[in-house]
Amino acid sequence: MKIAPLAQAIERHNARGGVLEHIIVHTGQHYDKRMSETFFRELNIPEAKYNLGIGSGSHSEQVGKTMMELEKVLDQENPDWVIVIGDVNATLAGSVTAKKMGIKVCHLESGLRSGDMRMPEEINRLVTDRLSDLLLTPDRISISNLKKEGVHDNRIAFVGNIMIDTLMKHKQRAEELLTDNILKNNMLFERPLPDITKQDYIVVTLHRPSNVDFEQNLSALVEFFQKEVVKDTVILWPIHPRTLNRLREFNLYDTFTAEANVVLLHPLAYHDMLKLNMNACMILTDSGGLQEEACVLGIPCLTLRTSTERPITLRENGGASVLVGEDIEKLSFEYKDQRRKTTHSVTPELWDGKTAERCLEAILQYKD
Repeated sequence: MKIAPLAQAIERHNARGGVLEHIIVHTGQHYDKRMSETFFRELNIPEAKYNLGIGSGSHSEQVGKTMMELEKVLDQENPDWVIVIGDVNATLAGSVTAKKMGIKVCHLESGLRSGDMRMPEEINRLVTDRLSDLLLTPDRISISNLKKEGVHDNRIAFVGNIMIDTLMKHKQRAEELLTDNILKNNMLFERPLPDITKQDYIVVTLHRPSNVDFEQNLSALVEFFQKEVVKDTVILWPIHPRTLNRLREFNLYDTFTAEANVVLLHPLAYHDMLKLNMNACMILTDSGGLQEEACVLGIPCLTLRTSTERPITLRENGGASVLVGEDIEKLSFEYKDQRRKTTHSVTPELWDGKTAERCLEAILQYKD
């Protein structure tokens, strides 16, 4: 979702007479076809020249393996720039490897801070931003974070949110999809579908360890869904493989899926997921990306985290999201409150579908 607009911006630049070669390196961290291959095809992303085949593993294993394999690629290709995106382990590994080899590093989506060092992503963000030559920021809060850390203005470029480029480009295509077909084609198991023309539905996504790896926390969330949500609202839950395993491990799966208004889905393709989000009455998530989508779509979003690196999406900053953390009472209060209200969110500055062009311009104009 973040690579596609940039790759397409480079293609447009070359069509106008530019001469830029770009190479996509896939770490292979997301090796499930539903979580990787489908996105490349659906978003028209050029095929990766290299797949490092990293797969799963601990944070240290993923970072170490990525560094070793990426070093071989960089040694062979000798690029002028390495562009790293977001805050995953590959972002950290890519920035460290390139910098050690004397290659300029550009961090797309820089300056995001949660202030929570327990989050592995926060460590990835801090180290990557410290090493990067050019920092492409999605909002002014991110710029402020970088300046507080001593980053000079000439290393910072305010470009907007590149993921919104993808949303805006594909929104019309998603609107044309039929929700019933999405559900029928992606149900985890066969069952009668609830009539969502007569009932609202909420979209749920959960994958962070704090929510799914501890029995007490996941049990409390499932109990909340059963007692307060499914009585009059349908839950559509594209479920992460690890979350599904935890539901079974903690003996929550059978009773929860017996609820008529619960529909568990396989991980969804981009357009399918966007369609569900666009028509939801609410999103419950621990995903940073969905916080951003909800902000632009104007869908109420309850964020099941104690902190967020995307404060621009919060209600107090004009967004649609509310942090509820692991507090079930707060979750219950905000759920009821949001069901009574109409959400009015403000699209942040430069979240206009033109971020990729600004990214490319910043890279081309960069001077040491």
